[in-house]
Amino acid sequence: MTLRDATPADLDAIMAIETRSFPTDAWSREAMAAELAGPYGRYLVDEVDGTVIGYGGVRALRGSADADIQTIAFDAPHRGAGRGRALLRALLDAARQRGAREVFLEVRADNPSAEGLYVSEGFVEIGRRPRYYQPDDVDAIVMRLALSEAARADTGAAEEASA
Repeated sequence: MTLRDATPADLDAIMAIETRSFPTDAWSREAMAAELAGPYGRYLVDEVDGTVIGYGGVRALRGSADADIQTIAFDAPHRGAGRGRALLRALLDAARQRGAREVFLEVRADNPSAEGLYVSEGFVEIGRRPRYYQPDDVDAIVMRLALSEAARADTGAAEEASA
């Protein structure tokens, strides 16, 4: 697995995955370009043999107490193999490095795989936004993770693995 910082040169590959992953509510090219160039986010890409197969981003202002996972997406053949988990953990580390203590995200209510990933990493549902994803009228599940709790969970898992 190769994770690296996304650059503006990755925009075409990211947008191809974005439109395949979210055909009805993909981010615009302009919005994604602004995210990649902006000072408040950190975007990573996952590559196989030099080809971008997934990406994700976190918005975390340095010194702010909270951060937001903006997006995580992979091409279909690369889903379900643990790459999303590794990318999520890298984004959480980026939020920690910027001083965040909590991370928030929204996930489509019709995406149980993504929701399951987030729950397994310690996120909890704190609310719903009815019909948030348009034009599909799909609710957003709003989730929160206290990074101090996640760090304790990671430490406990590492201790169990070494025992």
